[in-house]
Amino acid sequence: QVQLEESGGGLVQAGDSLRLSCAASGRTFRSYGMGWFRQGPGKERELVAAINWSGGGTVYTDSVKGRFTISRDNAENALYMQMNSLKPEDTAVYYCAMSRKTYLTGYADVAFWGQGTQVTVSS
Repeated sequence: QVQLEESGGGLVQAGDSLRLSCAASGRTFRSYGMGWFRQGPGKERELVAAINWSGGGTVYTDSVKGRFTISRDNAENALYMQMNSLKPEDTAVYYCAMSRKTYLTGYADVAFWGQGTQVTVSS
C-alpha cells in the first residue's frame, strides 16, 4: 500500500513563500518519477512540476518557472516544492503524485496520489 502525505500548505499573502513536502511510504521511492499537480477552483488538475527518479531532470509549467523549485531526497523518501513569489492565481489544492515510470510527464503516468494540501494566496 503506497501512501503519499502532503504538508506545508496554508494561507499566505502575495509575494510570500511556502515549502510543500510529501512523505512517501510503501514503495521503492527512489525508482519512480514524482510530481506536483494542482487544481484551482473551477479548473482542471494540472501538472505544476515533475522530477525524475534520480532528481537529475525536472520540468515546470510555464506559469511557475523561476518561482517554484521541485526537489527530492531519496534517502528520506521525500518530495519537496519550494514556492516563492506566490501569486493569487497559485491558489489551489496541491497534490503529490508518484509515477508508474522513472519519470513523470503528465496525468496518464500517475500511479498514486496524495490527498492534497490547500494553498491560498491573498492579494
